[in-house]
Amino acid sequence: MDKMRFRQVHLDFHTSPAIPEVGEAFDKAEFQSALRAGNVDSITVFSKCHHGYSYHPTKVNEIHPGLGYDLLGAQLQACAEIGVRAPVYISAGFDEKYAVKHPEHLVRSAPDQEIGFDAPGYHLICFNTPYLGLLSAQVREVLEVYHPVEIFLDICSIRECRCAYCVESMKRKGYDPDDRRDVYRHGREVYFNYTKMIKALVDEISPETAIFHNAGQIPFGDREFASYDTHLELESLPTGGWGYDHFPMTASYSRCLGREYLGMTGKFHTTWGEFGGFKHPNALRYETSLSLALGAKCSIGDQLHPSCKPDMSTYRLIGAAYSEVEVKEEFCRDVTPVTDIAVLSDGYPVGANRILLECKYLFNVIDRYCDINGYRLVILPDHLTLDGELEAKLSSYLDNGGRILATGTAGFDANGYFLGKSFLRLKGEHENKPNYMRPAAPDGFVNGVTEYHMSTASYDFESEGFRTVAYGVDSYFNRTAEHFCSHRHTPAKPGGGYPGAVVSENVGYISWRVFEDYETLGSLHLKELVRVMIGELLPEPSLEAKGLPDRGIATLMRQDGRLVCHLLYAHTTVRGKGIEVIEDTVPVYGVDVCVRTDKKPVSVRLQPGGEELPFTYGAGAVRYTVPRVDIHCMTVIEF
Repeated sequence: MDKMRFRQVHLDFHTSPAIPEVGEAFDKAEFQSALRAGNVDSITVFSKCHHGYSYHPTKVNEIHPGLGYDLLGAQLQACAEIGVRAPVYISAGFDEKYAVKHPEHLVRSAPDQEIGFDAPGYHLICFNTPYLGLLSAQVREVLEVYHPVEIFLDICSIRECRCAYCVESMKRKGYDPDDRRDVYRHGREVYFNYTKMIKALVDEISPETAIFHNAGQIPFGDREFASYDTHLELESLPTGGWGYDHFPMTASYSRCLGREYLGMTGKFHTTWGEFGGFKHPNALRYETSLSLALGAKCSIGDQLHPSCKPDMSTYRLIGAAYSEVEVKEEFCRDVTPVTDIAVLSDGYPVGANRILLECKYLFNVIDRYCDINGYRLVILPDHLTLDGELEAKLSSYLDNGGRILATGTAGFDANGYFLGKSFLRLKGEHENKPNYMRPAAPDGFVNGVTEYHMSTASYDFESEGFRTVAYGVDSYFNRTAEHFCSHRHTPAKPGGGYPGAVVSENVGYISWRVFEDYETLGSLHLKELVRVMIGELLPEPSLEAKGLPDRGIATLMRQDGRLVCHLLYAHTTVRGKGIEVIEDTVPVYGVDVCVRTDKKPVSVRLQPGGEELPFTYGAGAVRYTVPRVDIHCMTVIEF
């Protein structure tokens, strides 16, 4: 398999059969010129789209009625001539032509569900119907005729289906179609039957061909999803509803799965299917740089006009980002992330991800199957549930010198003991909700020592050998119809206080679900509390970047005997109804960087460019100042 390229375009081409003269303006030289203008080295082209038609001659499907030649073959030839990698796209879960002919093969919530075709949109097809044989034949044809470097199959996920085929299959297996757990169990079997079949087909005909089944992102903790993919493509269009926090979180998990991965954004102002929508070039510069900083390759979504004439505005836009990626690639190949902290979660931990990014900590998001022994600190957020195996793993980690920060009910067993140990015991949910938090330190937080509102439940606990970092403070009463005060919540009752956040040498505990609270409200004091607790347990993180704003991101990569530090910052603003965009660059000056390393570097240089930066080394840390961060800055520390 070719390794993934750094500068990919995902070229959507979902073209209605009602549109005539498809591909009439395709010109090989013009297509190649567009790819060169975009500095593109890989582009996904279409065999079959969501409408169900093929874009090449076919014996197992129908060629698009508006197309009179082999468009796929022409695009593949054009790419091959200029050294551009060309994965081939096949829509798996959508095939509207087929859906209209065979509505009985569609995914249904109930066997008698009525499905209409009177509104624009696609209909999801069940992989447990005869459609799977047709899809398999379509994949086989593409493999045998075109020998692509990669097959990209779209709209792939577990479906909770109760179509006639699934109901019959469930009954045959002894499952209850009225029990949602059995329906999911059956849907899972159907999905992995599909992925195994396609993987076996690829291995039989073209074992060197890469394969990816796109479901938007890898479901958290479900390792089997990644086992039938040769690599991962993490769909994350910030303006399309994902937001700019999403990709760092999914990348920080996906890179633990042992697969090469890329970040997929789009050139669109919003999301897929948008003709005539464009980001500002600075947005794509930031988004592709973010992929590099997180150890990923880059992919930008575009959509080709039915005429197949490339939009040069799009490729100049893409080229503005990819020209920068191209000169950075040598410092981004074969890297491994330096990480201090593991966030061990049952799902994507949005609040924890946001706090750790804002505080510039180096972290991975991990599931219960990951090895935790290499991390300096493990965070158990809010309500992580334990089984015997996970409790034993964490207990062993702690006994061998590891450090743990837990919040809410995470880490406690059925008897209320933290990892089965007696030094920290949960007694139950505190009766006063919401309540308040008061810092124990004399200077408090940014706004001093006062009572800070906490919106989630807290928990009563007993501890032995711990020091109090913050106190819980009750309100006068819980808010009810008979007892309420002011517009939102009852104020703190003067006096009193009880331990709310405590720390020992290797364990910290916060009795509120602070990450859930931060995801919902984003209150500053929540982040301050977490930062103080982490500072107690991890006083010397591997990387510090002072002077980089809260929306800035700092990462550290290890590459063949050197360290590469990435600093990113872009000003985001909300336009329209909740669309987060990047337009203006706001440079940041004088960022002080501290990287802890066990030996003195030979040099610290800004790359690309090679400008040498003065540095000092002492007490196991190299320190230097980055004069200017304009969207993205890389410093390479050579030893």
